[in-house]
Amino acid sequence: MEHAEGSIVIEAPLEDIVEVLEDFEAYPEWADVRTVDVRQRGEGGRATEVAFEVDVPVLGKAGYTLAYQYAAGDTGMSWVTKEARGAVRDVRGEYLFHELGDGTTKVTYKLGVELGVLVPGFLRSEGAKRVTENALEKLKRRVEMG
Repeated sequence: MEHAEGSIVIEAPLEDIVEVLEDFEAYPEWADVRTVDVRQRGEGGRATEVAFEVDVPVLGKAGYTLAYQYAAGDTGMSWVTKEARGAVRDVRGEYLFHELGDGTTKVTYKLGVELGVLVPGFLRSEGAKRVTENALEKLKRRVEMG
């Protein structure tokens, strides 16, 4: 499994970031996701199981269902794969949030991905790194632009 991690400071309070990340149905508008299906909701209406369809550059389509957990006090959210098919075999990760006290929030994204096809190690690690960087940049743009 390839791992990547990155952080970014977003000029918004924690609540705004959590609101964007929990609005899974809107992901196709701003994230690299083709379709989203919230399959199960838990306490407070938060999604606990979400199915995604994505295009993986060069490798083709992938589908996976993730199980989500939320940290107390909205300090983070994490996910693990329930099922996967296509170019991706396993996806796991987490967002960690740290309010900086000046109306900004530091977001750390940790990602682990196992591909369902053979790909040279350098391409796997570079791909995971790019996914992490893109996810953080797109999240920042979505939150700051409203």
